[in-house]
Amino acid sequence: RREANMAIEYRVNAPLSLDAFRDVLVRSTLGERRPIDDRECLAGMLAHANLTLSAWDGDQLVGIARNLTDFVLTAYVCDLAVCASRQHQGIGRELLAQTRAQLGPRAKLILLAAPAAAHYYSHIGFTQSERCWVLEAGQPLVGR
Repeated sequence: RREANMAIEYRVNAPLSLDAFRDVLVRSTLGERRPIDDRECLAGMLAHANLTLSAWDGDQLVGIARNLTDFVLTAYVCDLAVCASRQHQGIGRELLAQTRAQLGPRAKLILLAAPAAAHYYSHIGFTQSERCWVLEAGQPLVGR
């Protein structure tokens, strides 16, 4: 199946339309956990990411790795989305490899995996951390 990946073109920080971004989220099932009906939020997600790798089949966006990074020590992979019909072809792995190629040699990738994708990340070399903490939007800080 990996030969299907040969036609894919990978781009660094290529301009993306809001509709193409929304579409790849929906077609990847990541849209189930993203605010796909809030165009202002989606526009902000695109505008404020400082490293975006995209995978294209001709003029169709089929995958994206959207990151926040300092390029030196840490890159947070905010979204890794590949259209469901194009999964298991190495596109997600290549998006992550292309992301790493943009970073310095000390930079590590960090992400929060969707429950259904947790097995994928260990399969490609990520290690699971028990040190991740999340403060949900609107939840107040407590204590001193």
